[in-house]
Amino acid sequence: MPVTATGFEPFGWLPVADTDPADGTNRLEFEWGDPHLNLIRHGPEEVERVGEALRCERMFRHKTHTQALLVLDAESVLAVAPANVDLSSPSDVESVRAFRLKPLDAFVLRRGTWHWGPFPLGREAVHLYNLQGFSYTRDNESADLSSFELSISVGDDC
Repeated sequence: MPVTATGFEPFGWLPVADTDPADGTNRLEFEWGDPHLNLIRHGPEEVERVGEALRCERMFRHKTHTQALLVLDAESVLAVAPANVDLSSPSDVESVRAFRLKPLDAFVLRRGTWHWGPFPLGREAVHLYNLQGFSYTRDNESADLSSFELSISVGDDC
């Protein structure tokens, strides 16, 4: 599904214009005081394809900081799950949602939100403007969804 403020609310928020009365309602958080801005790339070689679908078998989360991303150049897909699940049981996997992203779509992941991607839907890499904690490697919990044999296929219908 396309990313909308209402649909994305359980996982984070979409930035709004500075003239929007809601501007400033949500705040970025960096528990370790280490905000860091960089550019990242995710290529099609990083994910398994099943026909035209992408298979999500591992999700990640950061408990100490929010993460803000802006898609720069390619249609892509993001899978997310709420922070209050631990993805340790098959029923937790039912909370995962996928969003189709276009260039210039921006979003912020709340602290602890599980995420996978964004990964490109096409054959070219997606480049992302990324704001997150510099020490994210020390705060990069992962969940292996393949252990439940419930990997999530994300295709063009998301």
